[in-house]
Amino acid sequence: MTQISQILEHNKKFVEEKAYESYLTSRFPNKKMLIITCMDTRLVELLPKAMNFKNGDVKVIKNAGAIISQPFGSVMRSVMVALYELNADEVVVVGHHECGMASLNAEQMIGHMKERGISEEVFSTLENSGIKLTKWLRGFDTIQEGVIQTVELIKRHPLLPPNVPIHGMVMDPATGALELVVDGYGSN
Repeated sequence: MTQISQILEHNKKFVEEKAYESYLTSRFPNKKMLIITCMDTRLVELLPKAMNFKNGDVKVIKNAGAIISQPFGSVMRSVMVALYELNADEVVVVGHHECGMASLNAEQMIGHMKERGISEEVFSTLENSGIKLTKWLRGFDTIQEGVIQTVELIKRHPLLPPNVPIHGMVMDPATGALELVVDGYGSN
């Protein structure tokens, strides 16, 4: 049985037994907060528990490294939707120790792409189109640096509503301990 078959089988039972009822909430975050965090598997359940959030409390955006690298990309668009349309009025960027983005090696990843069948022609086409994969696949030197850069990008965004606190935190993925790196209340 494939993983998709297992998911669908479980889902059918989940719906039939009305297990979803304990998760019913509105689309608006109860705590009016947006969390931008990493897609790391260790944070799936740990982060909400460590921050005392339950279903419906916050909006969550997950991506590699909790990084926003494009001020007008899809992640920043999601931030704006949360702030303007979904009643969030505070943002917390949460990175974590031992993040894969801190050790990301663009050349090595390009090598993996080639091993998995991406042709030299594709790389050449991208390069000729002005896309620098080594820059696009760049991580950060320290997790604190990554969090601060993302906080600063959000704070400087021309469409950010005035007086929105933008915080930065770093989490220990083993214990859930949080370190405040940027206090958004003190920097508005």
